[in-house]
Amino acid sequence: MRHARCWIHGCLGALCLLLADSLYAADVVKVGGAHFPPYVIKSNVHDSSGLLPQLLEALNREQSEYHFTMLPTAIVRRFSDLQRGRIDMAIFENPQWGWQDIDAEAVDMRLEDAELFVARNEALRDQSYFEQLEGKRLALYRGYHYGFAQFNSDPEFLTTTFNANLGHSHDSNLLMVIRGRADVALVTRSNLYDFLERNRDYARQLLISERIDQVYRHHAMIRAGAPITPERFAALLEQLREKGELQRIFSPYRIAVTQDVTDSSATEYAAD
Repeated sequence: MRHARCWIHGCLGALCLLLADSLYAADVVKVGGAHFPPYVIKSNVHDSSGLLPQLLEALNREQSEYHFTMLPTAIVRRFSDLQRGRIDMAIFENPQWGWQDIDAEAVDMRLEDAELFVARNEALRDQSYFEQLEGKRLALYRGYHYGFAQFNSDPEFLTTTFNANLGHSHDSNLLMVIRGRADVALVTRSNLYDFLERNRDYARQLLISERIDQVYRHHAMIRAGAPITPERFAALLEQLREKGELQRIFSPYRIAVTQDVTDSSATEYAAD
């Protein structure tokens, strides 16, 4: 028995060494994660969830050449973190959101989300309510770029020009509308329907715009000198797309998985 136990311990030790060697041999790719539900919930290495951790898990299962890991950052800090090499990649971005002067290459992830206007549902209020924003109290997400504001995310500009309250939570902005503390909130479609799934009693209290402020064509911004090339990352995404993994991860949140690089109208996401 003693020899058997020694043999088992030896095998377990060898297996641990093999696993450690495999992880050590993989190139670590550090992906910035900023708290922004449902993409990242609690951007903490030891206590985080959301779509980004799910995507990184799928990428790691798909291959062993790279090990993708999330590194906490902040929406306003992610530019400098990528620039100085603290992170290798920022995901769910748009090349026009302040990346123009940063040495990074964009990879079209062929995923689409949108920004919607939301108001409190009241008698005689209809879609025409969203046609004019002037004079209305807006609830916006601090650091975010909005189409109606020409993508200028400067807090002073938004507060003085649009009478905006800038918060750090879509949930809080929606609750401000429900409680009459704001007239209109701009909310990411994925977050809005996640909120309604978690708070079904609020569904009839909200008027959701047919007007879209902007459609997000998600990109990954990869810094020059990162362990992975843009071409290789695009190829890995394509593998996940073909296996249905992207559809599995993103469609429940009404994030469209587009099928054609040149046609953003060819979209799929889960119905109600």
